[in-house]
Amino acid sequence: MELVDLTLFLTGLSLTVALDNGLLRTPPMGWMAWERFRCDIDCTYDPKNCISEGLFRDMADRLVEDGWKELGYEYVIIDDCWVSKQRDDQGRLQPDPTRFPGGIAKLARYIHDRGLKLGIYSDMGSHTCMGFPGTTLDKIEIDAQTFASWGVDYLKFDGCYSNPVEQMLGYPQMSKALNATGRPIAYSCSWPAYLGGLPPNVNYSLLGEICHLWRNYDDIQDSWDSVQGIIEWFASNQDVLQPAAGPGRWNDPDMLIIGNFGLSVEQARSQMALWAIMAAPLIMSNDLRNLDNWATAILQNKAAIAINQDPLGIQGRRLVQEKSHIDVFWRPLSNSASALVFLSHRTDMPFLYHTSLAKLNYQPGNYMVYDVFTSSTVTRLKASTDFTVSINPTGVVM
Repeated sequence: MELVDLTLFLTGLSLTVALDNGLLRTPPMGWMAWERFRCDIDCTYDPKNCISEGLFRDMADRLVEDGWKELGYEYVIIDDCWVSKQRDDQGRLQPDPTRFPGGIAKLARYIHDRGLKLGIYSDMGSHTCMGFPGTTLDKIEIDAQTFASWGVDYLKFDGCYSNPVEQMLGYPQMSKALNATGRPIAYSCSWPAYLGGLPPNVNYSLLGEICHLWRNYDDIQDSWDSVQGIIEWFASNQDVLQPAAGPGRWNDPDMLIIGNFGLSVEQARSQMALWAIMAAPLIMSNDLRNLDNWATAILQNKAAIAINQDPLGIQGRRLVQEKSHIDVFWRPLSNSASALVFLSHRTDMPFLYHTSLAKLNYQPGNYMVYDVFTSSTVTRLKASTDFTVSINPTGVVM
């Protein structure tokens, strides 16, 4: 009972909430180190790929020079393993001196000079998930002030090595501490993921008041099984999760792994399509220096990005789950538009799926239809007219 009681107690607190700073009215877009580069700290033998200031400068350069920034990909986010094993004499976190010799403030200037924003990682336990110094309750204010003084724009606050009571206190406290710095800092909470992601353990009303986005579920891995498992968990629990999302408060199914090793072209399109439907953060974790053209084309698809960034900010839903292993997802968009995704969980051959807009709850009338990944257009489709889509195995039509 302690968990639920404390949640109710916190809901009644007068909080200076993170949402006061008006950030992330659409889901954040950018690049994060973790899924692709993990905790590679071996800069002697792997200098190009280790967690170091050079890696983040490289990615900032690529975001600007290869057309990502102009499409909205603006955050460069450091994950675990950046911090020194010891705090400094004033008790502040400091970066590893050999891998970040210039310090974080200098790296932030480099990133800001390119019109980008810097994100950083901390953990509200005794240690980060990989065993580096954490941000315990007594260190929350000094760490928030340190991040602000460095020019940080985004904090991912993890929850390893902490217990539910510490999380209950620490996540709202960090929200308040970030606000008190006077610097607009987007705040990503991993809190729900440590509580199973669902009520009654997770209070999504409270989360929406203190965090801009939150991790609900397991870490993504570089495989279709992982992506498919995440899609299924979010769809199965959509009645709870969908209402929690909106401008300035987003569910986060984790990073885009398009362009790594585990997804085919079809599966990469499926991840992009479903993350757009779910109004999910578009935070890539890949090597932007060595990206195949097909991966770049999917991640830079302007229609998919526009759907994801729709200003209404309404998360989509699964409408239909067929015995034939076809799912249909729908998201309402501004200007009376909407997005449909037909997802195949099949692994045999392309599947011909027959339906009509009327069967998918559309009002009578004529509709213009645009295919996101082929760019083809149908100008007048009657809601009552049957149509057929051919969906490749593990692929989508959007």
